Amino acid sequence: MAGIYKYTVDDMLALIITLATVLGIASAIDAVINTRTSQGAIAWAVALITFPYLAVPAYWILGRSKFQGFAEAREENNDLIEEFLGDAMPKVQARFVDVGERIPEYEALKRLTQMGMTGSNRVQLLIDGEATYASILEGIAQARDYILVEFYIVRDDGIGGRLRDALMERALAGVRVLFVYDEIGSKGLESFTAALVGAGAEVSPFNTTQGWRNRFQLNFRNHRKIVVVDGRSAWVGGLNVGDDYLGLYPKLSPWRDTHMRLDGPAAVQVQMAFLSDWYWATRRIPELTWTGFPAGGGHQARAMVVPSGPTVELETATLFFTHALNSARERIWITSPYFVPDEGVVHALQLAALRGVDVRIILPDKADNPLVQLASYFYVEQLGDVGIKFYKFNDGFLHQKVQLIDKNLAMVGTANFDNRSFRLNFEITVLVADEPFAKEVEQMLEHDMQRCQSVDVEALKSRSVLGHLPSRIARLFAPAL
Repeated sequence: MAGIYKYTVDDMLALIITLATVLGIASAIDAVINTRTSQGAIAWAVALITFPYLAVPAYWILGRSKFQGFAEAREENNDLIEEFLGDAMPKVQARFVDVGERIPEYEALKRLTQMGMTGSNRVQLLIDGEATYASILEGIAQARDYILVEFYIVRDDGIGGRLRDALMERALAGVRVLFVYDEIGSKGLESFTAALVGAGAEVSPFNTTQGWRNRFQLNFRNHRKIVVVDGRSAWVGGLNVGDDYLGLYPKLSPWRDTHMRLDGPAAVQVQMAFLSDWYWATRRIPELTWTGFPAGGGHQARAMVVPSGPTVELETATLFFTHALNSARERIWITSPYFVPDEGVVHALQLAALRGVDVRIILPDKADNPLVQLASYFYVEQLGDVGIKFYKFNDGFLHQKVQLIDKNLAMVGTANFDNRSFRLNFEITVLVADEPFAKEVEQMLEHDMQRCQSVDVEALKSRSVLGHLPSRIARLFAPAL
C-alpha cells in the first residue's frame, strides 16, 4: 500500500540484532554491578556481549544471586508481625537463649544468624526414612493446636498419601494445618492439595516467581524440609516426602539419609523460618505459639537453628560453614550428596588439614546428578593434596547433609556442600552443641564409612588429559550447581 513502509527480511534481522545487542550490553552492565565475584562478572559480561541471543535469557533466569522482594515484603507488614510476636520472643530469648559460651567464637554465630543458642532442648537423631516418617507421623497425631509443614519435594505416592491422610485427620479434628511446598520440586500435587484444602488445611506453593522482578527466576528454590507441631516440636533434615526416600526407587536404592527431631525452644527458631516463608508465599500471618516450651525429661542439649537463603547481603550459609570449619581443632567430618564448594570453603578445609585436623568427607558413589558428581572430582583432587580423606558410599544413594566438628558440635540440615545450597537455595541447618549427641552422630558416620570405599586421589590425578577434561568442564558450572 502506498505510503506505508514495508519491512524486508533484512530490516527485521537488523532490528533483532540491534535489540539483542542493546539487551546484551544492558545485561552486561547489570552483571558487572551485581554479580558476586569478579570472575563471574567478567564471564557473564563477555558472554552477554558476545552471544546475547543465548546469554541474555540465561542470565535473567540463572544469573542473579539475590532473591528480590523477600525483605521488602516483610517490611510492608513488619508492625503486624511484631504485634503477633508481641513480647513473647524477648521472653524466650531471656529464658533460653545465649547459652553458647563454651562454643568457640560464639558471638559471630549469634550475630550472623540473629537467633542465638538455646538450652533446654531434647534432640533425637533419625536415621533413614522409616525412623524419620514414623517420628513425624507420630508428632502430627499428637498435635492439638497447629501443624506447620514445608517441603521441597512432596510426591503423591505411598508415603505422601500417609502424610496427607494424617494431616487431613488432624485438620478435620480442628487442628490448624499450614502446608507450603516448592512448586518446581513438587509437581502433580493437584489432587493431594485439593484433599488437604477440602479438609480445612491452608495450602500454598512457595511462589518463587512472585513479583515482577522474579517473574522468570527458576534459579532460587525453597529446599527446606520443616515440620513443626504446636510450637513445641520440630523436624529438620535431608528427607523430602516420597517413596524414593524409603528406598523404593530401584535406581537409587537403598536411600541413605538423616533427619532430626527437636523438642524445646529451638522449635520456635524453626517456626520463625517457616513463618517468613509462609508470609512470603501468602502475605498472611498465622497466630502461632511463641512461648518456647522447655523439653521435659531426659537429656537436654543446646541447639541453634540457622536458616539461610538468598535474601540478605551476608551469605549466611557460606559464612556459617566457613566459620565452623575454621573453628575446628580436632576433626571435621562431612557427608553430602553434592560437593562443589567455593574457594573460601576450599581454603578453610585446606587450612584445617594443614593444622592437623582429621578431615573426612563422605560422598555418594551412585549419582542422581552426573554433572555435579563430575565437578566434585576436581575438588577431590585439589583437597586430597593436603591429606583430606575422601570416601565413596557404595551401599545405595547417600543424601544426608551432616557435619561433625570436634567432640561436641554436630550439624544436621538441608544444605548440601555446594554453591547452590550456600547461595541460591532457602535452607535450614540445626547446630547442636552437645557431646552425647555428637557421639551418636560419630557412631552413625563411622557405620557409614564401613559401607564406603576410600577414594584413591593419586589415581584420580594420574588420569590422562582426556580423563581430566569432563571434571574440568563440569566445574565451570560450579556457581550454579
